[in-house]
Amino acid sequence: MKYTRRFLLSLALCAMAADAAQAASVLDVRESVSDKSIVYPESFETDVCRMRDNWYLRRYAAFDDKADTRADAPASDRDIIDRLKAMPVTIEMPYNSVVRSYIDMYTQRRRQMVENMLGLSHYYMPIFEEALDRHGMPMELKYLPIIESALNPVAVSRAGATGLWQFMLPTATGQGLEVNSLVDERRDPYKATDAAVRYLKQLYETYEDWSLAIAAYNCGPGNVNKALRRAGGGKKDFWAIYPFLPAETRGYVPGFIAANYVMTYYGEHNIAPALARRPLVVDSVHVNRRVHFEQIADVMGITLDELRALNPQYRKDIIPGNIKPYPLVLPSLQAYAYVANEDSIINHNASRYATRDVVEPATGTSVQGSDERGDYVDETTVKYHKVRKGENLTSIARRYGTTVGAIRRNNGMGRKSGVRRGQSLKIITTTRRYVPKAESAETCRQVEPESPDTLSVSPAASEAATADSALTRQAEEVVRAITAPEKTKAEPKPKAAAKPKKQTSRQASATIYTVRSGDNLYNIGRRHGVTSDAIMKANGMKNDRLQPGQKLKIPAKK
Repeated sequence: MKYTRRFLLSLALCAMAADAAQAASVLDVRESVSDKSIVYPESFETDVCRMRDNWYLRRYAAFDDKADTRADAPASDRDIIDRLKAMPVTIEMPYNSVVRSYIDMYTQRRRQMVENMLGLSHYYMPIFEEALDRHGMPMELKYLPIIESALNPVAVSRAGATGLWQFMLPTATGQGLEVNSLVDERRDPYKATDAAVRYLKQLYETYEDWSLAIAAYNCGPGNVNKALRRAGGGKKDFWAIYPFLPAETRGYVPGFIAANYVMTYYGEHNIAPALARRPLVVDSVHVNRRVHFEQIADVMGITLDELRALNPQYRKDIIPGNIKPYPLVLPSLQAYAYVANEDSIINHNASRYATRDVVEPATGTSVQGSDERGDYVDETTVKYHKVRKGENLTSIARRYGTTVGAIRRNNGMGRKSGVRRGQSLKIITTTRRYVPKAESAETCRQVEPESPDTLSVSPAASEAATADSALTRQAEEVVRAITAPEKTKAEPKPKAAAKPKKQTSRQASATIYTVRSGDNLYNIGRRHGVTSDAIMKANGMKNDRLQPGQKLKIPAKK
């Protein structure tokens, strides 16, 4: 009995020791985790020199030129642990070797990138904080874009994730973001931030754990669910399923912790922040007409770089406001100026940016567009083709750049008609060429569709055209015989030029202005106290295109 009691006591002590060891291992796993195959996010590959060329950093940030010459201040593991504990956060941020690896990357090898991101944070962090506060979310989530995109709103990953929050296309459209050829709202700081915050909130409601929600944001709920199943039952967190996650995601939560640390304690590592020279106060206006950034830049004196930096969601510098209202972000004072001058902006170089609603295909010779130096002329040419062995309508159409249907119509062929060897086919093609202004008028009169008797054709086709050629020559001889006597008649004297009418008082008060380089109708009109429309009407102008040296009649003020 004595030995039985001792044996049972030994078993109990062993069980208690095992339970204690297991409890300790669970508690220490987040502190003891180590990974020699860390995959750093693509944000670490950001070109810091190109970051410094950012429009906002150039204009609104001031840098410490000696920042990169300072060495990192030594920090022990205990120092970093104490600093992490001192941060006012609700998301758990433990310390381990993976977290330390990320912190060392930021504070030693990517110091200049941290300095640049501190400068950009003056503009972007208020946007993130406002959205997080509106949805009741932890403020520390504002540092997720640090590891996602290094605060680059037009960043695109190798997998196609785009924007500050690196949305993949299906996730973005699932959150209501618009993505098409002209607009990509993944690049809109305001709309993408709101969508990211809502998505993180949904993930947290699913997992009830912030580390899992953040991991799912990176690799998707499917991969997190798979890792949870492989890790076994019971409530798990990121550190418990760490070995079962994709390699990049294993570094995602440690990277998030490191981003919070470095953006809070950069001064402890001798990293100088990029200070704001002056605040950038912006406002937005809703645009309900189609407008190009260059029209806004020309009339309002704003650079394209500024418009693109404040409105990165417009992929082709076009706001398609004719489809639905779209926001345009501008510095506050210029937002009011846009509203006051919207008509002048829309009309500026309107023909250059206009899109055609209806286009009819060209027939014969016609002018299809022009510029100040000349016209683009479509010329129709008629050729004859002798069908050779092995040819069909498809191969013949491809050879001449036309269609089977066009060949059938031009030769009176039925829908099912084929071709035979030796058959002569009439081929009509249209080519476009550029004609300078000095020649365009004469060229348009002279160019006619070529007829079979004026072309070099095959011998077989020549016989078919012989009769028509003879008739044509006879007709020309008859016309010459009829019109020859008229050439001897004395030509009438030209009428005397009509005397100019006396100018009215309004015409007399008009002035003549010579266009200079950089002028536009809006600026000229403002200088003379008249509207752009009045100048166009006074000069019979169909568009607002100007050339240096051009003479403009400036009407009198009404």
